[in-house]
Amino acid sequence: MVNKQKRVQGIDNRTFVLYNIAAMKILCVLLPHFAWRCEARRNPALEGRAAIVIQSKDPASSQKLVVDWSPELEGLTRDMPLQQALARHDSADLIPADLPYYRSVFKEILDGLEQVSPLVEGGDPGCVYVGADGLHLIYPNDAALINAARDVTADFTPQMGIAGNKFLAALAAQQSQPDDCKIFWGDAASFLKDLPCDVLPVSVKSKGKLRDFGIRRLGQIAAMLPGPMQSQFGLEGKRIWELAQGIDNTPLLPRFMEEVIEESATLPSITVSMDAIVTSAEAILLRILPDIIRRGFGIRNLTLWTRTWNTENWEREINFREPAMDVKGIVVRLKRALEDYPQPGPVEQVGLRVNRLGYPLGRQRNLFADMRAQEHLADDIKQLELKLGNPQIYKVKEVEPWSRIPERRYALTPTSR
Repeated sequence: MVNKQKRVQGIDNRTFVLYNIAAMKILCVLLPHFAWRCEARRNPALEGRAAIVIQSKDPASSQKLVVDWSPELEGLTRDMPLQQALARHDSADLIPADLPYYRSVFKEILDGLEQVSPLVEGGDPGCVYVGADGLHLIYPNDAALINAARDVTADFTPQMGIAGNKFLAALAAQQSQPDDCKIFWGDAASFLKDLPCDVLPVSVKSKGKLRDFGIRRLGQIAAMLPGPMQSQFGLEGKRIWELAQGIDNTPLLPRFMEEVIEESATLPSITVSMDAIVTSAEAILLRILPDIIRRGFGIRNLTLWTRTWNTENWEREINFREPAMDVKGIVVRLKRALEDYPQPGPVEQVGLRVNRLGYPLGRQRNLFADMRAQEHLADDIKQLELKLGNPQIYKVKEVEPWSRIPERRYALTPTSR
Protein backbone atom coordinates (compact mmCIF):
# COMPACT_ATOMS: atom_id res chain seq x y z
CA MET A 1 0.00 0.00 0.00
CA VAL A 2 1.36 3.40 -0.97
CA ASN A 3 0.69 6.51 1.07
CA LYS A 4 1.29 9.97 -0.37
CA GLN A 5 1.57 13.34 1.29
CA LYS A 6 2.43 16.56 -0.46
CA ARG A 7 2.25 19.99 1.07
CA VAL A 8 3.56 23.49 0.53
CA GLN A 9 5.54 24.93 3.39
CA GLY A 10 10.78 27.81 0.16
CA ILE A 11 12.99 26.21 -2.45
CA ASP A 12 16.74 26.68 -2.26
CA ASN A 13 18.18 30.06 -3.17
CA ARG A 14 15.19 31.86 -1.69
CA THR A 15 15.41 35.28 -0.03
CA PHE A 16 14.89 35.30 3.72
CA VAL A 17 13.21 38.25 5.42
CA LEU A 18 13.80 38.71 9.14
CA TYR A 19 10.98 40.44 10.91
CA ASN A 20 12.41 42.62 13.66
CA ILE A 21 9.94 42.35 16.48
CA ALA A 22 11.30 45.14 18.67
CA ALA A 23 8.04 46.99 18.04
CA MET A 24 5.88 44.01 17.11
CA LYS A 25 3.05 42.20 18.83
CA ILE A 26 3.65 38.47 19.17
CA LEU A 27 1.14 35.77 20.02
CA CYS A 28 2.73 32.65 21.53
CA VAL A 29 0.67 29.46 21.41
CA LEU A 30 1.85 26.64 23.68
CA LEU A 31 0.43 23.14 23.28
CA PRO A 32 1.39 21.35 26.52
CA HIS A 33 1.76 17.55 26.44
CA PHE A 34 1.58 17.71 22.66
CA ALA A 35 2.76 14.15 21.96
CA TRP A 36 0.35 12.64 24.49
CA ARG A 37 -2.55 14.69 23.13
CA CYS A 38 -1.73 13.50 19.61
CA GLU A 39 -1.98 9.92 20.87
CA ALA A 40 -5.24 10.66 22.71
CA ARG A 41 -6.60 12.28 19.56
CA ARG A 42 -5.87 9.09 17.64
CA ASN A 43 -7.03 6.80 20.46
CA PRO A 44 -9.71 8.46 22.65
CA ALA A 45 -9.56 5.51 25.09
CA LEU A 46 -6.34 7.06 26.49
CA GLU A 47 -8.27 9.98 27.98
CA GLY A 48 -8.22 9.76 31.76
CA ARG A 49 -5.57 7.02 31.84
CA ALA A 50 -2.02 7.44 33.14
CA ALA A 51 0.32 7.05 30.16
CA ILE A 52 3.95 7.78 29.27
CA VAL A 53 5.16 8.31 25.70
CA ILE A 54 8.64 6.79 25.31
CA GLN A 55 11.37 6.61 22.69
CA SER A 56 14.67 4.73 22.37
CA LYS A 57 17.76 6.78 23.16
CA ASP A 58 19.13 5.71 19.77
CA PRO A 59 18.41 2.78 17.44
CA ALA A 60 21.38 0.79 18.73
CA SER A 61 20.42 1.23 22.40
CA SER A 62 17.74 -0.52 24.44
CA GLN A 63 17.47 2.41 26.86
CA LYS A 64 14.11 4.19 26.72
CA LEU A 65 13.60 7.88 27.46
CA VAL A 66 10.46 9.82 28.34
CA VAL A 67 9.10 11.97 25.51
CA ASP A 68 5.81 13.06 27.07
CA TRP A 69 3.18 11.98 29.61
CA SER A 70 -0.46 12.48 30.53
CA PRO A 71 -1.11 15.74 32.42
CA GLU A 72 -2.03 14.14 35.76
CA LEU A 73 1.40 12.52 36.19
CA GLU A 74 3.84 14.55 38.28
CA GLY A 75 7.59 14.53 38.76
CA LEU A 76 8.45 13.63 35.17
CA THR A 77 10.76 15.51 32.80
CA ARG A 78 11.53 15.14 29.13
CA ASP A 79 14.42 12.72 28.37
CA MET A 80 14.15 11.17 31.83
CA PRO A 81 15.20 7.47 31.75
CA LEU A 82 12.17 5.21 31.72
CA GLN A 83 13.34 3.36 34.84
CA GLN A 84 13.16 6.58 36.87
CA ALA A 85 9.72 7.39 35.48
CA LEU A 86 8.37 3.93 36.36
CA ALA A 87 9.77 4.28 39.88
CA ARG A 88 7.28 7.13 40.30
CA HIS A 89 4.41 5.78 38.20
CA ASP A 90 4.79 2.03 37.82
CA SER A 91 1.21 1.45 36.62
CA ALA A 92 1.31 3.93 33.73
CA ASP A 93 0.73 2.68 30.18
CA LEU A 94 3.76 2.90 27.89
CA ILE A 95 3.22 4.30 24.38
CA PRO A 96 6.01 4.21 21.74
CA ALA A 97 6.51 7.69 20.28
CA ASP A 98 5.23 8.11 16.72
CA LEU A 99 7.33 11.09 15.63
CA PRO A 100 6.19 11.23 11.96
CA TYR A 101 2.58 11.38 13.16
CA TYR A 102 3.31 14.17 15.66
CA ARG A 103 5.14 16.10 12.96
CA SER A 104 2.24 15.79 10.51
CA VAL A 105 -0.28 16.93 13.14
CA PHE A 106 1.92 19.91 14.03
CA LYS A 107 2.12 20.88 10.35
CA GLU A 108 -1.67 20.79 10.17
CA ILE A 109 -1.80 23.19 13.11
CA LEU A 110 0.75 25.52 11.48
CA ASP A 111 -1.26 25.45 8.26
CA GLY A 112 -4.38 26.38 10.21
CA LEU A 113 -2.66 29.22 12.06
CA GLU A 114 -1.41 30.60 8.73
CA GLN A 115 -5.06 31.24 7.95
CA VAL A 116 -5.14 33.41 11.08
CA SER A 117 -1.88 35.29 10.35
CA PRO A 118 0.59 34.99 7.46
CA LEU A 119 3.52 35.17 9.89
CA VAL A 120 3.77 31.83 11.70
CA GLU A 121 6.95 30.38 13.19
CA GLY A 122 6.87 26.79 14.34
CA GLY A 123 9.90 25.50 16.23
CA ASP A 124 9.67 22.43 18.42
CA PRO A 125 6.26 20.72 18.16
CA GLY A 126 4.05 22.32 20.76
CA CYS A 127 5.30 25.92 20.54
CA VAL A 128 4.21 28.42 17.87
CA TYR A 129 4.86 32.15 17.48
CA VAL A 130 2.36 34.18 15.46
CA GLY A 131 2.98 37.71 14.20
CA ALA A 132 -0.05 39.69 15.41
CA ASP A 133 0.80 43.14 14.04
CA GLY A 134 -1.24 44.74 11.27
CA LEU A 135 -4.27 42.46 11.67
CA HIS A 136 -6.64 45.09 13.07
CA LEU A 137 -8.72 45.14 9.87
CA ILE A 138 -9.37 41.41 10.25
CA TYR A 139 -9.50 41.16 14.03
CA PRO A 140 -10.85 44.34 15.65
CA ASN A 141 -9.39 43.42 19.05
CA ASP A 142 -7.11 40.91 20.74
CA ALA A 143 -10.07 38.77 21.83
CA ALA A 144 -11.02 38.10 18.20
CA LEU A 145 -7.45 37.09 17.34
CA ILE A 146 -7.26 34.82 20.39
CA ASN A 147 -10.55 33.13 19.50
CA ALA A 148 -9.37 32.51 15.94
CA ALA A 149 -6.15 30.87 17.20
CA ARG A 150 -8.11 28.88 19.78
CA ASP A 151 -10.43 27.50 17.10
CA VAL A 152 -7.41 26.01 15.28
CA THR A 153 -5.84 24.46 18.40
CA ALA A 154 -8.97 23.60 20.42
CA ASP A 155 -8.13 19.86 20.57
CA PHE A 156 -4.81 20.58 22.32
CA THR A 157 -5.88 22.80 25.25
CA PRO A 158 -3.62 25.73 24.24
CA GLN A 159 -2.05 28.25 26.58
CA MET A 160 -1.54 31.60 24.87
CA GLY A 161 0.29 34.83 25.60
CA ILE A 162 0.62 38.17 23.83
CA ALA A 163 3.57 40.54 24.35
CA GLY A 164 6.05 42.73 22.50
CA ASN A 165 8.69 40.03 21.91
CA LYS A 166 9.00 36.26 21.78
CA PHE A 167 10.49 35.79 25.26
CA LEU A 168 7.80 37.79 27.06
CA ALA A 169 5.04 36.22 24.95
CA ALA A 170 6.28 32.71 25.86
CA LEU A 171 6.40 33.60 29.57
CA ALA A 172 2.90 35.06 29.37
CA ALA A 173 1.66 31.86 27.72
CA GLN A 174 3.30 29.69 30.40
CA GLN A 175 1.47 31.65 33.09
CA SER A 176 -1.92 31.60 31.39
CA GLN A 177 -4.64 29.08 32.17
CA PRO A 178 -5.51 26.25 29.71
CA ASP A 179 -7.67 27.52 26.84
CA ASP A 180 -6.94 31.08 27.93
CA CYS A 181 -4.55 33.91 27.01
CA LYS A 182 -2.52 36.32 29.13
CA ILE A 183 -1.71 39.69 27.58
CA PHE A 184 1.38 41.49 28.85
CA TRP A 185 2.06 45.17 28.23
CA GLY A 186 3.87 47.28 30.79
CA ASP A 187 6.85 47.19 33.11
CA ALA A 188 8.89 44.11 32.20
CA ALA A 189 11.13 44.42 35.27
CA SER A 190 8.28 43.92 37.73
CA PHE A 191 6.89 41.07 35.64
CA LEU A 192 10.23 39.22 35.51
CA LYS A 193 11.93 39.94 38.83
CA ASP A 194 10.51 36.99 40.79
CA LEU A 195 10.68 34.41 38.00
CA PRO A 196 13.29 31.63 38.30
CA CYS A 197 16.32 31.64 36.01
CA ASP A 198 15.20 28.28 34.61
CA VAL A 199 12.73 30.11 32.33
CA LEU A 200 15.64 31.61 30.35
CA PRO A 201 16.01 30.12 26.83
CA VAL A 202 19.77 29.61 27.24
CA SER A 203 22.09 26.61 27.46
CA VAL A 204 21.91 24.11 30.31
CA LYS A 205 25.54 24.93 31.10
CA SER A 206 24.73 28.61 31.66
CA LYS A 207 21.73 27.75 33.85
CA GLY A 208 23.97 25.50 35.98
CA LYS A 209 26.56 28.25 36.24
CA LEU A 210 23.91 30.72 37.43
CA ARG A 211 22.93 28.28 40.17
CA ASP A 212 26.59 27.86 41.16
CA PHE A 213 26.82 31.65 41.58
CA GLY A 214 23.71 31.61 43.78
CA ILE A 215 21.62 33.47 41.20
CA ARG A 216 18.10 32.09 41.36
CA ARG A 217 15.83 34.91 40.15
CA LEU A 218 15.78 37.14 37.08
CA GLY A 219 15.60 40.18 39.34
CA GLN A 220 19.12 39.38 40.63
CA ILE A 221 20.44 39.42 37.07
CA ALA A 222 18.59 42.64 36.22
CA ALA A 223 20.23 44.38 39.18
CA MET A 224 23.72 43.67 37.82
CA LEU A 225 25.69 45.51 35.18
CA PRO A 226 26.05 43.78 31.81
CA GLY A 227 29.88 43.76 32.04
CA PRO A 228 30.24 41.15 34.81
CA MET A 229 27.68 38.89 33.12
CA GLN A 230 29.53 39.07 29.84
CA SER A 231 32.89 38.41 31.46
CA GLN A 232 31.56 35.22 33.09
CA PHE A 233 29.26 33.92 30.34
CA GLY A 234 30.75 35.38 27.15
CA LEU A 235 28.34 36.41 24.40
CA GLU A 236 25.52 34.48 26.07
CA GLY A 237 26.01 36.64 29.18
CA LYS A 238 24.84 39.71 27.28
CA ARG A 239 21.74 37.83 26.12
CA ILE A 240 21.01 36.62 29.67
CA TRP A 241 21.23 40.19 30.98
CA GLU A 242 19.00 41.53 28.19
CA LEU A 243 16.38 38.83 28.74
CA ALA A 244 16.31 39.64 32.46
CA GLN A 245 15.52 43.24 31.45
CA GLY A 246 12.71 42.01 29.17
CA ILE A 247 14.72 42.74 26.01
CA ASP A 248 14.55 40.08 23.28
CA ASN A 249 15.66 41.03 19.78
CA THR A 250 15.22 37.50 18.41
CA PRO A 251 13.52 37.93 15.03
CA LEU A 252 10.34 36.18 14.02
CA LEU A 253 11.20 33.57 11.39
CA PRO A 254 7.94 32.69 9.62
CA ARG A 255 7.65 29.62 7.46
CA PHE A 256 8.46 30.13 3.80
CA MET A 257 6.92 28.47 0.81
CA GLU A 258 8.75 25.20 0.37
CA GLU A 259 7.60 22.04 -1.27
CA VAL A 260 7.80 19.01 0.96
CA ILE A 261 7.12 15.70 -0.77
CA GLU A 262 6.51 12.58 1.28
CA GLU A 263 5.60 9.07 0.22
CA SER A 264 5.57 5.81 2.12
CA ALA A 265 4.89 2.15 1.43
CA THR A 266 3.60 -0.58 3.70
CA LEU A 267 5.58 -3.79 3.20
CA PRO A 268 3.71 -7.02 2.37
CA SER A 269 5.16 -8.55 5.54
CA ILE A 270 7.35 -7.29 8.35
CA THR A 271 11.04 -7.76 7.67
CA VAL A 272 14.49 -7.29 9.12
CA SER A 273 16.15 -7.58 5.70
CA MET A 274 18.06 -4.44 4.77
CA ASP A 275 17.80 -5.37 1.08
CA ALA A 276 14.00 -5.38 1.31
CA ILE A 277 14.01 -1.96 3.00
CA VAL A 278 16.41 -0.53 0.40
CA THR A 279 14.31 -1.97 -2.43
CA SER A 280 11.15 -0.33 -1.04
CA ALA A 281 12.95 3.01 -0.58
CA GLU A 282 14.31 2.80 -4.14
CA ALA A 283 10.81 2.10 -5.50
CA ILE A 284 9.49 5.19 -3.70
CA LEU A 285 12.41 7.25 -5.04
CA LEU A 286 11.71 6.11 -8.60
CA ARG A 287 8.17 7.40 -8.24
CA ILE A 288 9.00 10.86 -6.95
CA LEU A 289 12.37 11.71 -8.56
CA PRO A 290 11.32 11.88 -12.26
CA ASP A 291 8.79 14.63 -11.56
CA ILE A 292 11.38 16.57 -9.55
CA ILE A 293 13.95 16.30 -12.36
CA ARG A 294 11.36 17.20 -14.99
CA ARG A 295 10.82 20.51 -13.21
CA GLY A 296 14.56 21.18 -13.26
CA PHE A 297 15.35 20.48 -9.60
CA GLY A 298 17.47 18.06 -7.61
CA ILE A 299 17.18 16.81 -4.03
CA ARG A 300 19.13 18.81 -1.45
CA ASN A 301 17.87 17.12 1.69
CA LEU A 302 15.70 14.10 2.37
CA THR A 303 14.70 11.97 5.34
CA LEU A 304 14.49 8.19 5.26
CA TRP A 305 12.16 6.80 7.92
CA THR A 306 10.76 3.44 8.93
CA ARG A 307 8.11 2.23 11.35
CA THR A 308 8.37 -1.14 13.07
CA TRP A 309 5.52 -3.57 13.75
CA ASN A 310 5.18 -2.20 17.32
CA THR A 311 5.11 1.45 16.04
CA GLU A 312 8.69 2.32 16.98
CA ASN A 313 10.12 4.91 14.63
CA TRP A 314 13.53 5.25 13.01
CA GLU A 315 14.63 8.11 10.77
CA ARG A 316 17.80 9.61 9.35
CA GLU A 317 18.28 12.91 7.54
CA ILE A 318 20.57 12.91 4.49
CA ASN A 319 22.11 16.06 2.98
CA PHE A 320 23.64 16.33 -0.47
CA ARG A 321 26.47 18.72 -1.27
CA GLU A 322 25.02 19.24 -4.75
CA PRO A 323 21.35 18.67 -5.64
CA ALA A 324 21.06 14.92 -6.29
CA MET A 325 19.42 13.79 -9.52
CA ASP A 326 20.84 10.27 -9.81
CA VAL A 327 18.87 7.35 -8.34
CA LYS A 328 21.92 5.13 -7.87
CA GLY A 329 23.85 7.79 -5.98
CA ILE A 330 20.91 8.49 -3.68
CA VAL A 331 20.33 4.78 -3.01
CA VAL A 332 24.00 4.39 -2.01
CA ARG A 333 23.51 7.08 0.63
CA LEU A 334 20.27 5.47 1.84
CA LYS A 335 21.96 2.09 2.16
CA ARG A 336 24.86 3.59 4.07
CA ALA A 337 22.45 5.21 6.55
CA LEU A 338 20.73 1.86 7.08
CA GLU A 339 24.07 0.12 7.63
CA ASP A 340 25.37 2.72 10.07
CA TYR A 341 22.19 2.96 12.16
CA PRO A 342 20.43 -0.39 12.74
CA GLN A 343 16.65 -0.67 12.89
CA PRO A 344 14.97 -0.92 16.33
CA GLY A 345 12.95 -3.94 15.21
CA PRO A 346 11.18 -5.68 12.30
CA VAL A 347 10.01 -3.04 9.79
CA GLU A 348 6.51 -2.84 8.31
CA GLN A 349 6.54 0.65 6.73
CA VAL A 350 9.18 2.61 4.81
CA GLY A 351 8.95 6.28 3.80
CA LEU A 352 10.92 9.08 2.15
CA ARG A 353 10.42 12.77 2.84
CA VAL A 354 12.06 15.27 0.48
CA ASN A 355 12.60 18.33 2.65
CA ARG A 356 14.45 20.64 0.30
CA LEU A 357 14.90 20.99 -3.44
CA GLY A 358 17.64 22.87 -5.24
CA TYR A 359 18.70 23.94 -8.68
CA PRO A 360 21.54 21.79 -10.07
CA LEU A 361 24.79 23.67 -10.42
CA GLY A 362 25.69 24.53 -14.00
CA ARG A 363 29.05 23.22 -15.20
CA GLN A 364 30.87 24.40 -18.30
CA ARG A 365 33.05 21.83 -20.00
CA ASN A 366 36.68 22.75 -20.43
CA LEU A 367 37.86 23.78 -23.87
CA PHE A 368 41.00 21.60 -23.73
CA ALA A 369 40.73 17.83 -24.14
CA ASP A 370 43.40 16.99 -21.54
CA MET A 371 41.65 19.12 -18.91
CA ARG A 372 38.31 17.46 -19.73
CA ALA A 373 39.97 14.09 -19.16
CA GLN A 374 41.14 15.23 -15.72
CA GLU A 375 37.62 16.40 -14.89
CA HIS A 376 36.18 13.03 -15.93
CA LEU A 377 38.77 11.27 -13.77
CA ALA A 378 37.88 13.49 -10.80
CA ASP A 379 34.18 12.66 -11.29
CA ASP A 380 34.97 8.93 -11.41
CA ILE A 381 36.98 9.19 -8.17
CA LYS A 382 34.12 11.09 -6.50
CA GLN A 383 31.63 8.38 -7.51
CA LEU A 384 33.96 5.68 -6.21
CA GLU A 385 34.29 7.41 -2.86
CA LEU A 386 30.54 7.91 -2.68
CA LYS A 387 29.98 4.21 -3.29
CA LEU A 388 32.61 2.91 -0.85
CA GLY A 389 32.13 5.58 1.79
CA ASN A 390 35.69 6.85 2.29
CA PRO A 391 38.68 8.14 0.29
CA GLN A 392 40.16 5.54 -2.08
CA ILE A 393 42.65 7.50 -4.20
CA TYR A 394 45.48 9.48 -2.60
CA LYS A 395 48.22 11.76 -3.84
CA VAL A 396 51.66 12.49 -2.43
CA LYS A 397 51.98 16.00 -1.02
CA GLU A 398 55.08 17.75 0.31
CA VAL A 399 54.75 18.61 3.99
CA GLU A 400 58.23 19.11 5.46
CA PRO A 401 60.69 18.40 2.62
CA TRP A 402 63.55 19.76 4.77
CA SER A 403 62.98 17.24 7.58
CA ARG A 404 65.69 14.73 8.44
CA ILE A 405 63.01 12.10 9.01
CA PRO A 406 61.82 10.73 5.65
CA GLU A 407 58.29 9.98 6.94
CA ARG A 408 57.74 13.67 7.70
CA ARG A 409 58.71 14.97 4.30
CA TYR A 410 55.60 13.78 2.47
CA ALA A 411 52.03 12.80 3.30
CA LEU A 412 49.21 11.01 1.53
CA THR A 413 46.12 13.19 1.04
CA PRO A 414 42.83 12.28 -0.67
CA THR A 415 42.66 13.54 -4.22
CA SER A 416 39.20 14.99 -3.61
CA ARG A 417 40.61 17.59 -1.18
